[in-house]
Amino acid sequence: MTNVSQEDEQQPDQVGRWSRVRRLMTSLPIFVILMGILVSVSHLTAVPWKYDPVDQNFPTLTPDTSVTFDNPDGIHLDKMGDYRVKAHHETVTAVREGTDERQEIRVQIREPLGVQGERPGVVFMHGAGYGTCDNSFGDVAETLASAGFVTAVLDKPVWSTTDANRDYPASARAYDQVINLLRAKQNVDPARVGIYATSESTWISSFLLSMDKDVAFQILLSPMVYSPRHAVGFFVAQDFAIAGANQGYQSVVRRLFSTDASLFNINSLDIDPTDENTYAIPTLLAYGAKDVMTAQVEGVQRVLAEAHAAGNENVTVRSYAVSNHVLRLGDEANTGTPLADHYQEDMTNWAVGQANGLRQTSPSVGGATIHQSIAVPTDLRGRPVLTIYMLVLHILTFLLLLISLVMALVAAGIKIHHLIRHKGPALGFSHGFGGSLATVTGTTLASLVLFVAGLGQVIMAVVRLGWGGVPDPAGVSYWSWPVIQVVCALVIWAWSRIFTRMAEVASFKGVSQIPSQLKAHRAGGPTVAQQMHSNDPQPVVASTRLGLALFIVTTLAMFGVLLIFAFWGLFIYY
Repeated sequence: MTNVSQEDEQQPDQVGRWSRVRRLMTSLPIFVILMGILVSVSHLTAVPWKYDPVDQNFPTLTPDTSVTFDNPDGIHLDKMGDYRVKAHHETVTAVREGTDERQEIRVQIREPLGVQGERPGVVFMHGAGYGTCDNSFGDVAETLASAGFVTAVLDKPVWSTTDANRDYPASARAYDQVINLLRAKQNVDPARVGIYATSESTWISSFLLSMDKDVAFQILLSPMVYSPRHAVGFFVAQDFAIAGANQGYQSVVRRLFSTDASLFNINSLDIDPTDENTYAIPTLLAYGAKDVMTAQVEGVQRVLAEAHAAGNENVTVRSYAVSNHVLRLGDEANTGTPLADHYQEDMTNWAVGQANGLRQTSPSVGGATIHQSIAVPTDLRGRPVLTIYMLVLHILTFLLLLISLVMALVAAGIKIHHLIRHKGPALGFSHGFGGSLATVTGTTLASLVLFVAGLGQVIMAVVRLGWGGVPDPAGVSYWSWPVIQVVCALVIWAWSRIFTRMAEVASFKGVSQIPSQLKAHRAGGPTVAQQMHSNDPQPVVASTRLGLALFIVTTLAMFGVLLIFAFWGLFIYY
């Protein structure tokens, strides 16, 4: 932030008035005080997190994922591929209640050809992102339609919202519009329309089922059974560990997911995604064994408990080996990634059996053993005081950094002007403070860049894991944390030496005698400024106002950066 050269440094006439021992004895308490402040901030902002129990398993009753039903009357049961499929588009207008925002939503309807009578239907509900009716669920919707279902995939209802402030109740009403669109069709049985929801939309489906109690069945892929704060906090913490990030970065997760989002008018973070209606209908839960985003063991346990409490014993759980969060084999970022082996057949057979009201004969829980590495952090909650402190600290530090940058650019311009005009020092730093400020500032900002780089690598690894890919080996995300901790301690020691030097210079300039000088002035003697000037014409820090102001603002900005490090836990030494 500073632009300092030796020409700007004015050396004192006399240096070294303090002994090395005195400097050390002065620096140590300053270092201890500064470290004490930062360590205290790190501990005061720490958020407890319960990881136990770890490595939970939910055993399946059979490795076989197939779904079978008792069919004593021998009725014809459609299978995937029985019918050719035709598709067309329709449009509905979704109105967001409370804002009256409107979104024209396209709906792709797929229908089986050559069938008679009223058919069952399925409406598909999007996960995170901005899916459309043309680029989402194509293979699954086609499969169900080929087994006699009328399927509907719609553009995701988002209006002006983002991933951070989705309107789940409004989205649920939009999906219900499409359900009623299917029910109104002559070739659809209105009593046999179900939903197919994945990931984020399983939060929306809980609202939908409270609004519409006539939904016939639900197929849930990787359901987010817990609130967004708990569910997302779980998968980020788990993925940080899987990606090989240093344990210290977990403190970032804890503090981030303790944000009180209601302060920003975001009220979806702590919704309760379960009530008596959420699992009161026939339900198929499907999980991928390589899913790194869903709390599967505790999720299954909670779904079964909620379903049984609602009087529903018709819950089927299937776990598929090698597949990811959306039951794909491999990296979802690559186009054409296939679904898990047998999933489409199993899912279709289950839906056909439910649509025909048959009794399932295959085990309720089947497939690969269901595993979960850590516990869901259900004790996590929004902390308003912590959130306000975080906002104030980061905003003020950003402003100070911006101001110091502007001042440094101005100083650089003046410096160039002085060089061209052969004028004197531009900033007039004294006693080596300019060089010390530049060194400590550069080191602090380098630590900030390293912290951002380490965190960035972890985030990219989490994204790749979420898509089903394999992250790069941990590098910066592992070693950057302890390196920054060591550098921060050295920076604090450097600041303590600077403050000691300021005290030393001030002492031989007579600053410590200011009280007695004030008394002498009242008695008719010279002013304090005159006395100090007569002792030493050089200033303590800089001879120009710009130099002094740059020193003060940059010092405050760097201390703000250290406080940010402390907030995110970098001054907790394990």
